[in-house]
Amino acid sequence: MHPIVRAEQIAPGLSRLDVLAPAVARRRQAGQFVIVRAHADGERIPLTIVDASPDEGTITLVVQAVGASTRLIAGLRAGDALVDLAGPLGNPTPLLEHARVACVGGGVGAAEVLPIARALAARGNRVDTVLGARTRELVILEAELAACSVSLVVTTDDGTYGRAGRVVDPLRERLADGSGWDAVYAVGPLPMMKAVAELTRPYGVRTIVSVNALMIDGTGMCGGCRLTVDGAVRFACVDGPEFDAHGVDFDELIRRGAAYRTQERMADHACRGARS
Repeated sequence: MHPIVRAEQIAPGLSRLDVLAPAVARRRQAGQFVIVRAHADGERIPLTIVDASPDEGTITLVVQAVGASTRLIAGLRAGDALVDLAGPLGNPTPLLEHARVACVGGGVGAAEVLPIARALAARGNRVDTVLGARTRELVILEAELAACSVSLVVTTDDGTYGRAGRVVDPLRERLADGSGWDAVYAVGPLPMMKAVAELTRPYGVRTIVSVNALMIDGTGMCGGCRLTVDGAVRFACVDGPEFDAHGVDFDELIRRGAAYRTQERMADHACRGARS
C-alpha cells in the first residue's frame, strides 16, 4: 500500500497527489513514470512522476479524471492509499545542455513537461515555455513552469486567459522569424503533439514528444503500448515514453487511442452510478 500524504484539486477534473513511495522518490528522473492501481481489481494506470521529495519519501502525481479508473484515483484524499505502485518505469528524458529549448505543455501535459523543463534548466539550457489549455480554469502549474523558464507564454483556445489560440501559434512565429530553438519538447494530447511535429519538421528542429499510450504491464511484455516510429514497432513503456516526434505515426496512435472508447464510457457510467 502507498498512502496519499497530500491531495488537492488544481483544476476541474485534475488532482495533484503526493504519494509515499521512498524507493521511487530516490531513483526517479525526468520523463519517467509509475503504474498505479486504486484497488486490487483496478485498472493499471500509467502516470508521469511530476516531482519527488527524497527527504519525505514522496512522489507527486497529477491525475486527470477522464474515465472510471482515473476518476477513482483523482478522488483519493489524504489518508487513502493506492493498493500498488510500480516504478520508476521508462527511460529518462534525453536532455540537451547549454542550448536553446522550448517546452510545450497542452492541458494536463503541463504536468508532464514540468519535470523536463526543470531538468533542462538545471543543465544550463535557456528554456522558453508555451503552456496551453482550453480555457482559463484549466491552466495548471503556470507559476512552477515560470520559475524554471526564461519566458512563458500561456494560450487558451477560448481566449479567456493569456493569448487566444493554440500552442503552435507562438511557436510558428518564433520559428518564422529565425529566432527558434535547438530542440522542442512537447507533451499533450496526440493531435497537439502531431501539430507541433508538423510545424517543426520543415525547420529541422529536433522535436521530442512523450507518448502516453495504452499500457498494461509497463515492462514491454503485453504489447499494448506499441507504436510505429520510423516504420518500426516500438513500445512506449520500455523504448520511451519519449520519441523523436518526426518519426512517430500519430495517425495510428490516435486510432488506437480511440479503440476502447465505448467500453470506457460504459465503465465510467457504471462507476458514476455506483456512487449515486
